[in-house]
Amino acid sequence: MIKQGDKIVNPRTGQIMIFKTTGKESNGALLEIESFNPVSNEREPIHIHPKQESSMEVLSGILHVWVNGKEHILRPDQRIVVPAGMPHCFWNEGPEEVHHVGTFSPSLNIAEFFDSFFALAKDGKLNKKGIPNMLQTSVMGLAYKDALRLTSPPWFLQLLLYWILAPIGKLFGYRDHYKSKK
Repeated sequence: MIKQGDKIVNPRTGQIMIFKTTGKESNGALLEIESFNPVSNEREPIHIHPKQESSMEVLSGILHVWVNGKEHILRPDQRIVVPAGMPHCFWNEGPEEVHHVGTFSPSLNIAEFFDSFFALAKDGKLNKKGIPNMLQTSVMGLAYKDALRLTSPPWFLQLLLYWILAPIGKLFGYRDHYKSKK
C-alpha cells in the first residue's frame, strides 16, 4: 500500500511521483502527488477518471494538458481542474522538466494503479506504446475501473474483454497490484 512520502519512478518515461497525501491520511478524500516529468515526445493515452476530479498545478516548467479536445499550456502558478469523466492527457514538450502537483478527489485506488504501472515499467513489462499485455491490462482494468479508463475502444467493449480475459489472467498469475521483481 502506498504511504505518504513514498516515491516511485517510471524508468520508461523518467517520470517521478512523490505521494504527499494519500487516501489513508485523508480518509479517502484526496490523493496529492508531487510529480516531475522530463521532456518527452511521448504522450500518455487519452483517458478519464470516471469517479474522480483531478487537477494539476505547475510549480516549474511548461505542462501541456489536453482536455476534451482543447489544449491548455500551463506555466508556473497555473492550475487546471479536470472534472470526473472528462477525457484528457498531459505531456512535456520542453524545454525543461515540469514539476507539478496533481490531485485526485476522492482518492479511490489510483495510487495503487500508479504503483503497479510504474513497477511494470521497471520490469520491462510494457510494450512500445507503454501498455502491459492484454491479460495484465484486463486484470488491472477491472480492478481500477472506477479510477482510470482509456477512452478507446468504447468502455463497454473494454469491460466485456476484461470480464473474459481477467479470470484467465489470474489463472496465469497476473495480479491487479503488480510488485516489481527487481
